[in-house]
Amino acid sequence: MAIFRTVVSAVLLGTLLSATPAPAAPPERVLIFTKTAGFRHDAIPTAVATLRTLVADAGMAADHTEDANDFSAANLARYRVVVFASTTGDVLDEAQQAAMEGFVRGGGGFVGVHAAADTEYDWPWYGRLVGAYFASHPPGLQSTQVQPELDGQPAGARWPITDELYNYRTNPRPQVRVIATVDERGYSGGTMGADHPIAWCHDYDGGRSWYTGLGHEANVYADANVIEQLTRGLRYAASRSDDC
Repeated sequence: MAIFRTVVSAVLLGTLLSATPAPAAPPERVLIFTKTAGFRHDAIPTAVATLRTLVADAGMAADHTEDANDFSAANLARYRVVVFASTTGDVLDEAQQAAMEGFVRGGGGFVGVHAAADTEYDWPWYGRLVGAYFASHPPGLQSTQVQPELDGQPAGARWPITDELYNYRTNPRPQVRVIATVDERGYSGGTMGADHPIAWCHDYDGGRSWYTGLGHEANVYADANVIEQLTRGLRYAASRSDDC
């Protein structure tokens, strides 16, 4: 009888253990970085709130920081994607830059928003990561049309945007996959001519990079087309999709 009870107990214990669900894996994390050492955009809080929502919608978790000390190898190992949201100027020291380089080389993803291109001019690796550095912008806000692009060809309907439209020091097209351009014929102050990329992506140094030049104005973050862009960018940078 004792042997029977032991066997029955073992069977019941095995059944209970097998019926207990395994603990869920912790969500992948995204670090949103908004430190500025130059011009500071009023839209940063809106950008952060929007990115937090999109990260949560993607089943990931977001942390926001302006502390460059968070750029250590140990801390960045906790993240799948790092977002530079309208950062400006020299925001990381050499050790922090090395940690960011190691993060990307280990397969980490980068998302740059608007003034991420107006950041770290003396760090050539970062310039190649973001794709192109900011050169200038027309005075005030300008309205134009954004043309989505796929494999170098127009893809889908153009959509309107009113924002601060960056000109870049170089055209990034030879090094990146352009996903959207703006039409300089629709506004004044463009300096890049007939081919003016405004959003792009590329594999870079072991990781992935995605950038949009849009995002100066807070109301841009309520634009469904911009939201779709950012959603694709986060998924691409997190290696959840090859569609950027």
